[in-house]
Amino acid sequence: MEIRDATENDLPAILAIYNDAVADSTAIWTDERSDLAGRHRWLEERTAAGFPVLVAIVDDAVAGYATFGPYRAKSGYRHTVENSVYVSENFYRRGIAEALMRALIERAEASDVHVIVAAIEASNLASVALHRKLEFRVVGQMPEVGVKFGRWLDLVLMQRIL
Repeated sequence: MEIRDATENDLPAILAIYNDAVADSTAIWTDERSDLAGRHRWLEERTAAGFPVLVAIVDDAVAGYATFGPYRAKSGYRHTVENSVYVSENFYRRGIAEALMRALIERAEASDVHVIVAAIEASNLASVALHRKLEFRVVGQMPEVGVKFGRWLDLVLMQRIL
């Protein structure tokens, strides 16, 4: 497995992973799929702001991606970021999310990030367990703050102080 910065050539695979998460999971709390132009803008905005977008390459394919971005827009939060990590269902349970997260944490430690926040849908026990393994701790749970697939969703907030 290779972990590297994403390029424009990776965007079709990133788009497919993103849209699968939108359509089939509660990992992304939106019903609107993206298109390639939207992923181009997203990558440009992330990199222009100095935020990493990493991909995991397995057998010459993008197996997953991870990034972090601003936690909140106010300047007082400038040393806090929120992470995202997604893996293609073809590559589940192969350690890809963990490898991506470890690389993302290294990037955060090498920058001016002080805290990484993870906002995880409460029933996503695999993501909660992964973040716990990586020394994130649960700092709160917000009942019924989102809705998808016709049901209310709870949000678990986790953080790691670097």
